[in-house]
Amino acid sequence: MWLIVTILVFFFARWVAKKARSPFVNPLLVCIAILIPLLLTLKVPFDTYYADNRWISYLLQPAVVALAFPLYEQLPQIRANWRIITLACGIGSVMSMLSASLIAVYMHADITLIAALMAKSVTTPIAMEVASNLGGEPSVAAIMVLLVGLFGAIMAYPIYNLLNISHPIAKGLTMGTVSHALGTATCAEKDPRDAAFSSLALVVCGVITSILAPTVFSLALWLSNL
Repeated sequence: MWLIVTILVFFFARWVAKKARSPFVNPLLVCIAILIPLLLTLKVPFDTYYADNRWISYLLQPAVVALAFPLYEQLPQIRANWRIITLACGIGSVMSMLSASLIAVYMHADITLIAALMAKSVTTPIAMEVASNLGGEPSVAAIMVLLVGLFGAIMAYPIYNLLNISHPIAKGLTMGTVSHALGTATCAEKDPRDAAFSSLALVVCGVITSILAPTVFSLALWLSNL
């Protein structure tokens, strides 16, 4: 039952997004705004809802693999600009971790929260694993990943238009570095070239974050003790 409800809500959200033509009417955001109150009102346990939608979860794997196709189409551009791509992803990953951790330290946040914020800009499985290894709460990390992804999916293209940013490498790398899979999905709806570089940044930043997160976390701990 809930599988059918989820599918219907999704298509309704897509229809609303196309009619409204506003970045604030993001299909995912509309789905969340409808489904969560509905489940709470009917007192449906999350386990029941998740079990009914397990087939959608299974489709995530081929969906991720499908992101490799636009990446393959842009291989000549990737080879020609690999230095820029590596530098942008490296700086973006480090700044993402530093900005979140330094703000948390400044506000005297708990160490577990700092650890959960460390990987907010990478895809959920990596963020949860990084948070767990650093002593943070994986569920908090997952929520932060969702919030950051939604913010990027909603605000990125208006910001690009405001700053007159049109190059697919610039748009794709920034979106994938900051807003992971949700941002990449938005890129796929806008331009396959943006989606190619966004999916590449998603992977590269995930690797960089996994490697450097313990070092940045140690720096955050040192600053918190000053």
